[in-house]
Amino acid sequence: MSKSLAAIVMAALALTGCTTMGGTSGSAALEHGRYVAIGSSMAAGPALGPPKPGTPGRCWRTFANYPTLLAEKLRLTLIDVTCGGAKTEHVLGPWNELPAQIDAVTPDTRLVTITIGGNDLNYVGALVAAGCDENGKFTYQGQSVDCPSARAPDEDDFANVAKNLDEIALQVKKRAPGATLMFVEYLQLIPETLCAATPITSEHAASARAIANRLAEITANTAQRHGALLLPVHNRSASHTPCDETPYTNANPAGYDQSDGMIWHPNSAGMIAVANWAEQMLRE
Repeated sequence: MSKSLAAIVMAALALTGCTTMGGTSGSAALEHGRYVAIGSSMAAGPALGPPKPGTPGRCWRTFANYPTLLAEKLRLTLIDVTCGGAKTEHVLGPWNELPAQIDAVTPDTRLVTITIGGNDLNYVGALVAAGCDENGKFTYQGQSVDCPSARAPDEDDFANVAKNLDEIALQVKKRAPGATLMFVEYLQLIPETLCAATPITSEHAASARAIANRLAEITANTAQRHGALLLPVHNRSASHTPCDETPYTNANPAGYDQSDGMIWHPNSAGMIAVANWAEQMLRE
């Protein structure tokens, strides 16, 4: 495993009735405008191809991620600051050598999409930990890797996500009053009925579902409070889990070679679906 990819793996582990916030609705008002994509690996698209030139090693932004696809559809100028492992605090403030993602939002920004919060709640980290062996290891691309923490989020963690999402929305409005703000939920990872592709226990699955449902609820409430658009990806992808005929996400099946996205992350079909849904909403 390459050093940069290994870092990304561990970092990544560590409704439509709303009005636009301040901006003019419709894709015509956005065309050729400045689009800032904010978020975690669920937006960055790790392992969906080589990283974009100039991307920080741990961020692993790829050309197959939904922000890039959406920008191409609407002929927008994309500023992609999504990053694997990012938490809500890394949107609002610097993350070591990386500036705050919110700093990319400038007065001339016309569109901002936000997909964030799962890393604050150890969503993917706990899923990977659920598949670890008795020695605290999991196999990644044929190599044994130390397990991430299996810590479950508490009420303070959920409250902090809600607080930070509120502040992110306020900061977007302050920095770019004319921008359209769209919160984009996470694609579903856990089916109601587990299969060979999801090698975790029913208890671990229930815990992950609870985190995903709560994060979707917090995201939706934030969008409503701030008059932002909400792309209800969580519900729309319910029949496209890793155990469905047309999955939009990967789980962790035995022997998976990461050829279509990282484990417990969106695959290329999922990114295409999100971009299509976002385009449809913005053209309404």
